[in-house]
Amino acid sequence: MKHANMTDGDRPPIVQAGDPVLRSRAREVLPAELATRDFQLLVTAMVTAMREAPGVGLAAPQIGVPLRVIVLEDRHDLMERVAPEHLRERGRVPFPLQVIVNPVLVVTGTDRATFFEGCLSVRGYMALVERHFSVEVTGLDEHGDPMSWRTEGWPARILQHEVDHLDGALYVDRMLTRSLCSNDEAQRWLDLPVGDVRKTLRT
Repeated sequence: MKHANMTDGDRPPIVQAGDPVLRSRAREVLPAELATRDFQLLVTAMVTAMREAPGVGLAAPQIGVPLRVIVLEDRHDLMERVAPEHLRERGRVPFPLQVIVNPVLVVTGTDRATFFEGCLSVRGYMALVERHFSVEVTGLDEHGDPMSWRTEGWPARILQHEVDHLDGALYVDRMLTRSLCSNDEAQRWLDLPVGDVRKTLRT
């Protein structure tokens, strides 16, 4: 299994919307692949690319590799510029690095929430997206051991966003289209209640 001849310390570019790898279903990772050096280099490269972007999640297709692997991490330092009331409203809490192979996502509640989302593969834009509030994911970790994670709020949103990537979907497929805006223009909306934003933009 070779992935663009990755070596230790590689920081592969994040592919952008329009690349066909982002519009195809990624394949499952085979058990025999998990222990290979190439697979471990892939995971390392994904984590490096996510952290240096910086972002809170990344799927293998975003670095051009059509495999069902995602990495996620949200740290205190990424939240420093977000007001505490907005963190509470979004249910955003820090969590350590998660590497999930062949994830299977199940919705665990009926509540939904709508907030702005962006994507490292749709550079420069964001939009309102409605997501399930609580989910559970099962799969394997980077060593091939079974894992499960039941979560809600912002971590659940990140999980849904990244698993979408594995099925060839982008947040723009789910967004409230009239809310699409550049990152610069979005600054006028991010501190307002979502209901007010939707009313103003007529979404």
